[in-house]
Amino acid sequence: MSNHITEFDMIIRLGLGFMAGAILGFERSSRHQVAGLRTHILISLGATLLMLLSIWIPQQFFDFKSGDPGRIAAQVVSGIGFLGAGAIIRLGNNIRGLTTAASLWFVAAVGMAVGAGLFFAAAIAEAVGLFTLLVLGKFERKIFPSERLQILEVTYNKSIPDTHQVMEILKVSKIRIQSVSIISGSKSKGSRLILMAGIPESLDIAQISQDIKTAEGVIKVAIKEK
Repeated sequence: MSNHITEFDMIIRLGLGFMAGAILGFERSSRHQVAGLRTHILISLGATLLMLLSIWIPQQFFDFKSGDPGRIAAQVVSGIGFLGAGAIIRLGNNIRGLTTAASLWFVAAVGMAVGAGLFFAAAIAEAVGLFTLLVLGKFERKIFPSERLQILEVTYNKSIPDTHQVMEILKVSKIRIQSVSIISGSKSKGSRLILMAGIPESLDIAQISQDIKTAEGVIKVAIKEK
């Protein structure tokens, strides 16, 4: 069996590279990510083309028969990191886009596998990758709900605050407390309870603030980004 790359092989592999990028890209677009359908298609197609080129050069030019077909592929692996970094966004203390950056790197690997003719391995990887994004993503969000790291500052009208009610409200709301500090004051100035807390994104911050205000002695509630 010949390993020579024909024009028909190129068409088939580029077509499969397109499909691999489209499948993962559609999933990312459905979640309104910065790198969506077109980005994933272009990366997968580009990786497939570069892998084809890496194989084609040694077989086309006799002087390069001893060349390493993996040299161009190695540059794809390192170069895709720049695109992945562009998909990562920092919003305050929260990081967004890590999964999308990983999917860009992953789809480039799938494209290279298709370009090299490893169709079975590429198909299995594509299926597992799609399962990870669709099924495991829902499972992860259910078991480990995403949260925002916030600073809660509760002002009391007493010099020594009774924090029991506030802490109970946060516990019922499933707000994770990272650190607690109390700043005592005079009767005229009151005191402050400062909490660093992980608030689930599904919770309404305005409603949480209103609930805390119902606690005894609370006169003011401020919630802000860390």
